Amino acid sequence: MKWQEVRELFPDQFLLVSILQYHEEDNKKIVDEVAPIRTVLAEDANREFFQADEGNVVYHTAHPDCIIHLRKDPLMRVIQLHK
Repeated sequence: MKWQEVRELFPDQFLLVSILQYHEEDNKKIVDEVAPIRTVLAEDANREFFQADEGNVVYHTAHPDCIIHLRKDPLMRVIQLHK
């Protein structure tokens, strides 16, 4: 399903979607086709985003396009401290 179709069916909502087709441009994954899985409550969106399985993403339908910015060199690193 195209992102525009998803936006019409689920206006102004967070959705968990499966990414079916995308292309990359300038360190961005531009999503062309998705399969909606379920709506997500606004208060749960952040948690759901970080718990989403690979190939899935939580995204808000207020955005005209579904674009994921790719980071080749993450700014934040997890460091394990030993005492």
